[in-house]
Amino acid sequence: MTTIMENSYSPVNLEGEHELDFVSSIKRDKVIIDTDPGIDDSMAILMAFQSPQLQILGLTTVFGNVTTEDATRNALLLCEIAGYPNLPVAQGSPEPLKGGEPRVADFAHGSDGLGNLFLPSPNSKKSEKSASEFMVEMVSKYPGEVSILALGPLTNLALAVKRDSTFAKKVKKLVILGGAFFALGNVNPAAEANIYGDPEAADIVFTSGADITVVGINITTQVKLTDLDLDELSQSKGRYAQLLCNMCKFYRDWHVKSDGVYGIFLHDPVSFVALIEPDLFTYKKGVVRVETQGTCLGHTLLDQGLKKWNTSNPWTDHSPISVAWTVDVEKVLNYIKTLWMKP
Repeated sequence: MTTIMENSYSPVNLEGEHELDFVSSIKRDKVIIDTDPGIDDSMAILMAFQSPQLQILGLTTVFGNVTTEDATRNALLLCEIAGYPNLPVAQGSPEPLKGGEPRVADFAHGSDGLGNLFLPSPNSKKSEKSASEFMVEMVSKYPGEVSILALGPLTNLALAVKRDSTFAKKVKKLVILGGAFFALGNVNPAAEANIYGDPEAADIVFTSGADITVVGINITTQVKLTDLDLDELSQSKGRYAQLLCNMCKFYRDWHVKSDGVYGIFLHDPVSFVALIEPDLFTYKKGVVRVETQGTCLGHTLLDQGLKKWNTSNPWTDHSPISVAWTVDVEKVLNYIKTLWMKP
């Protein structure tokens, strides 16, 4: 990515939409963040606000770490905390495609999704557009220019694909946190939480023909913020350092109980780095399908293309996607910490 001088940006309003406008002639990457904040989502969102090479068009919300309604509240609150109260926040689906109660991981993120900090309610209001409407509108307005970072279940993206048959071809790139490739899941041995939350939606998105990079928890669990790292963050002059540390107390304690890890996995921040610094990862290309029924509901399976199949099967005739295969742990962790410690 091109380096831009520190403090080279200021917020402006354009045609009623709040976009990050930098005093620079360098073209910035247009991004929508589809999110269920969530502690680690909040980390990634605040990292995005600290990244001057991005033009954040808006946030869209979905269930997962919290309900969709609470995700919208938290997204609005994060925009206000970061100084962008007019950034569009479009609320998404309250349930998976097949309907029913969504799985909500409040046991990991607290009942408010932000580590039980119970911050004041935001003053700003959500967009009148739904998440899928907002995605389709922005991708149609800037064809080939808008990337979407998807940090929760893929319901909104699947609805965008269904709403506009050209969406997958017009979006620049989808970077998705999801799946567990040749590794155990974190909901059960078969499935990772975001894919398990709406497996039908994930299968639609993975086979949509869009340019997709997916980062599974086989990658993200390699990058940990230890107790020592958290202490270092708390003592820094980072703009959001104290807020992040306060959020992480609940998250860290859950990791100790759940995984025996004295620290936290950086699922969403690592996926953000894959968007902005993709060369810190290596990838395998192949068709990915998702199990939508039975014991292995939500399981993601990659056809690595090692065999030429003689007969048609569920992997045949779909476009390959990029699956993160290895990660430079030290460089990714340093990148994350540098952004978080930025004044």
